[in-house]
Amino acid sequence: MQSVVYHSDDIRAWEQRWFAAQNSSLGLMQQAAWLITQQLNVLFENQNLKNIAVWCGQGNNAGDGYFIACYLKQAGFHVEIFAAELGGSTDLHHAVDFAKENDVQVHLSFEMSKIFDCHIDALFGIGLNRQLSGYWQNTIQQFNEQVGLKISIDIPSGLHANTGRVLPSAIKADHTFTVLGLKAGLFTGQGKEYAGQVHLINLIPVDQELKPLAYLTPISIKLPKRMAFGHKGSYGHVLVIGGHEQMGGAVIMAAEAAFHAGAGKVTVICHRNHHQAILSRAPNIMLRDINEFDEKVIKDILSQVDAVCFGMGLGRDDWAQQIYQQWFNFLNHASHLEVVLDADALWFLAKQPEKLGAHVYATPHPGEVATLLGSSTAQIENDRIAAIYALQHKYAGQWVLKGAGSLILEDNLYICTQGNAGMGTGGMGDVLAGMIASLKAQFHKDITLHEIVTLHAQAGDELAKHGMRGLQAYEMNQAITQVVNQ
Repeated sequence: MQSVVYHSDDIRAWEQRWFAAQNSSLGLMQQAAWLITQQLNVLFENQNLKNIAVWCGQGNNAGDGYFIACYLKQAGFHVEIFAAELGGSTDLHHAVDFAKENDVQVHLSFEMSKIFDCHIDALFGIGLNRQLSGYWQNTIQQFNEQVGLKISIDIPSGLHANTGRVLPSAIKADHTFTVLGLKAGLFTGQGKEYAGQVHLINLIPVDQELKPLAYLTPISIKLPKRMAFGHKGSYGHVLVIGGHEQMGGAVIMAAEAAFHAGAGKVTVICHRNHHQAILSRAPNIMLRDINEFDEKVIKDILSQVDAVCFGMGLGRDDWAQQIYQQWFNFLNHASHLEVVLDADALWFLAKQPEKLGAHVYATPHPGEVATLLGSSTAQIENDRIAAIYALQHKYAGQWVLKGAGSLILEDNLYICTQGNAGMGTGGMGDVLAGMIASLKAQFHKDITLHEIVTLHAQAGDELAKHGMRGLQAYEMNQAITQVVNQ
């Protein structure tokens, strides 16, 4: 069963419907704090943590913090609360009163005079959608500078719950205990850096009005076993088109990735300058000169293949534009094909916008998205989910917005939770394009785009087992073969 991700507004509306049915808001706060505390007890005992500091703000998230502090003290831990001046709801005042009844020491400041084993962040909840003041930025910086384990309640304070944007400072948590439902900001954009390990605290039943924002991609992906009587024609023929006179590496990486992901045949159509280099690396790749194609030859070769990835190393000069125009309409209207548009093909698409067929998969990084939408990279990263929906609205087709917590928009929106920062290196996108073409050529509708993105991320994680720094895209091949055979 896939994990569901919700928008914070929908979670708050769901919560209000629960209260409107005569359920207690204070009771829900106490229940959340109690369930979080049970998990914290195990975590702290396993790490032999004794002294706990709970940092509380002024809203309901602070109320969770006060109750957690009390329950931890009842469990035998030494707990102190560091808090802002009181404001907030009646429920928060009940939580403060409960702390007084349990003799939990409360400091109405965030000045630390001793060292704690763990710091719990209950400063801001999921409602935060504004830039933090200098006072709160300094408080968050002070929190992050403390030694010891860092825990956030619901969402790291300073992180936007829906976009993963930092406002502009945020708690860097080792663990986040998020309440009611998962929030997109924990998994995409900058959120992956700040959330740490995410734990879901289920409290109330999902009602019919609560609609998913997205789904987390599944971790376990098993491809069908091959039949004993299969042959190279059984496993798809992939065409890789690109490779400007001065840029041959991208088509090589895409083609090799296609083979390592299981394609039966791979043909590269590129400038003939690169043919010798390609054959020296992979003599199983078939080659054609990109300058020798006319309309008849294009139609003929497209009738012989199952999937195409187009644009890697194509370039952006007049020659590249001519090649793009020569191939694009055939690819976009060849509904029997699986087509991946990447790199320079996306640049030309931005210059000549057209609606894409449902069989077309576009795989931009944030900079390319900015070009496609006439925006800036910073604006795209500020709301990645809005950006990918804008892409599909403008261009149709199916989309992957690459980056930390890659987004995949096909029938639904998916967030990939795997992958690592070591994959931020030249050529990884070419490898992904080759994998998409290969696996779609083999399985067509029997494998989804989000499953392929996840396999690519898993290969990157396999490659990074001994360290992320210095990974090279061309090293992905053996890891790809490993993950597609799990």
